[in-house]
Amino acid sequence: LQRRAASALWDRPAVCRVRSPERQEIEMASRGKTETSKLKQNLEEQLDRLMQQLQDLEECRGELDTDEYEETKKETLEQLSEFNDSLKKIMSGNMTLVDELSGMQLAIQAAISQAFKTPEVIRLFAKKQPGQLRTRLAEMDRDLMVGKLGRGLYTQQKVEILTALRKLGEKLTADDEAFLSTNAGAILSQFEKVSTDLGSGDKVLALASFEVEKTKK
Repeated sequence: LQRRAASALWDRPAVCRVRSPERQEIEMASRGKTETSKLKQNLEEQLDRLMQQLQDLEECRGELDTDEYEETKKETLEQLSEFNDSLKKIMSGNMTLVDELSGMQLAIQAAISQAFKTPEVIRLFAKKQPGQLRTRLAEMDRDLMVGKLGRGLYTQQKVEILTALRKLGEKLTADDEAFLSTNAGAILSQFEKVSTDLGSGDKVLALASFEVEKTKK
């Protein structure tokens, strides 16, 4: 009886005793997805903190003298630049991370170059949230109509949102395209030119060397 039991045990398929290569691959892929998700979450939290710094700075601008405002903003942009350098190193050679984080890198580059000046728009761009960008645009349209938002600020933010939507692969209306062509400034136009058709992989990483007029205005 004992011999039969032992024989039955060793006659079982190998998959019962050790994990098959396929199962190991699935488990490794699962761990990889989990780690990528955690990394992305951590990076988004870091970006959120930097965007909050920019937003707080703009809200307190009236309480600061010009030199203090400019110095604080410069420090925050330098932190963003350091964050961008770290992001490049993390993404280097990892196509999965390039696909996951390319939007974040484009948004950070837009912020560093000051092509984009609105922290919330940068944040939504980085997180690839076109639906929320469109919602914000609709709210801006209403605020403009009732006088809660000035025309200058409306134009600036609408150009940023439309640019972000286009970079995220969203189709724009003919009116929106015309609005962009008419209102995009020099820095935003340069950002558009350099980042056009960058796609993924090493081409996205080429944005690392994107040198704009580092706004010293």
